[in-house]
Amino acid sequence: MMLTRRHFTGASGLLLAGLGIRRPRAEAGVVEIRMRSDEDGGHVGFDPIGLLLQPGQTVRWRCEANYHTTTAYHPANGGRSLRIPRGARPWASDVLLPGETFQVTFTAEGVYDYLCEPHEQAGMVGRLIVGKPTGPGSMPFDWFKGSAESSDWLEVPPGARSALPSVADIMDRKVVPAMGF
Repeated sequence: MMLTRRHFTGASGLLLAGLGIRRPRAEAGVVEIRMRSDEDGGHVGFDPIGLLLQPGQTVRWRCEANYHTTTAYHPANGGRSLRIPRGARPWASDVLLPGETFQVTFTAEGVYDYLCEPHEQAGMVGRLIVGKPTGPGSMPFDWFKGSAESSDWLEVPPGARSALPSVADIMDRKVVPAMGF
């Protein structure tokens, strides 16, 4: 997995047939996920919230409003439970401000759940599936209970759990857009 720290660039996204619907931007294997917020910061989210990728694809998160992070659910990131493939390198961006980006290239197959640290309790989470839906992210949220290695892992909060799209929905639709933006 290749990590790239933040970059500052201009406007993002492509408008679909003039309808004002933005789709993930793909350029040379790069897919873009927008980090969104309404004006008062009461509604935040990743858009799309669910995405099917092929091994070797790169995801670029772009902060459009407010401030956000993209952080893998992984014990190395604040003791969170493992929700990415075993052996995959966890990522955690710095706080991104509007116009800044962070990107990761995904090579290991499996389900990757991630969050925005300041907004996890508000349900700002996302799910990526690289190739086949395998690994800890494909299992129930409490799969690790009773294991000695995970005795101090933090559970995924209920609001975050309910916000994540299902693996089946991502496999069926390929792209699951955020609602309400």
